[in-house]
Amino acid sequence: MNDLRVSLVQGETRWHDPDANREYYGHLIAPLHGTTDLVLLPETFTSGFSNDAIDQAETMDGPTTEWLRTQASTLGAAICGSVQIRDGEGVYNRLCFVTPDGALSTYDKRHLFRYAKEHERYASGRVRLTVEWKGWRICPLVCYDLRFPVFSRNRFDVERPGALDYDLLVYVANWPSARTYAWRTLLRARAIENLCFVAGLNRVGTDGNGLSYDGASAVIDVFGQPLSECAGEEVVVTTSLPAKELLAHRERFPAMLDADAFDLK
Repeated sequence: MNDLRVSLVQGETRWHDPDANREYYGHLIAPLHGTTDLVLLPETFTSGFSNDAIDQAETMDGPTTEWLRTQASTLGAAICGSVQIRDGEGVYNRLCFVTPDGALSTYDKRHLFRYAKEHERYASGRVRLTVEWKGWRICPLVCYDLRFPVFSRNRFDVERPGALDYDLLVYVANWPSARTYAWRTLLRARAIENLCFVAGLNRVGTDGNGLSYDGASAVIDVFGQPLSECAGEEVVVTTSLPAKELLAHRERFPAMLDADAFDLK
């Protein structure tokens, strides 16, 4: 493992305007060419978090997945964010993780936000995703998933013999300012308990439902301390994750060897 450069793209997503959002986020990430390994975009970055955006849901061969492939190739970096995708009879809040060679992995948000009635219109995913990139194992999840620690638990000797499932836990989100304290607290908790780095990417601004977003995107180290943390404005921040620090902490403090065994269902 070498150090991994992660870019938080904390933007003000345009409401129900996929074309404008692709142009907007394309402009924000263009300067990252050759300077990063992984670019994070918000949850539902083409529309904002909206049950009504279900009518704009694309298919997997739609313009946004093609845009993601183009951006990854141009930047020479992996890129991920979530978008509404119609697949079969359901529409999913689907995270897409795309690498410069065009390979695309997907994760469908499992925990749908009942408080906003997301579960009444969208279909729930069931399977957790782990991807390998630049020698790192990465587990990308979506927003409300942050509140469910069992689903994100970093297990030992399960996906990798003699090792933990992943090294970096990623959350892309539309997390309103009313619950910013919970966002900050839970990101730190996930890093500490899973002996991993955590990158949480949130949006800013006010959406079409009148909800405000404070950003507070952050990269958290294995001790629960922020390596970088954003305020409440549009910003792009790149942080280098020190691989040696991660490996040394796990060797020095092998709490995973005392963890409880269980299966995800």
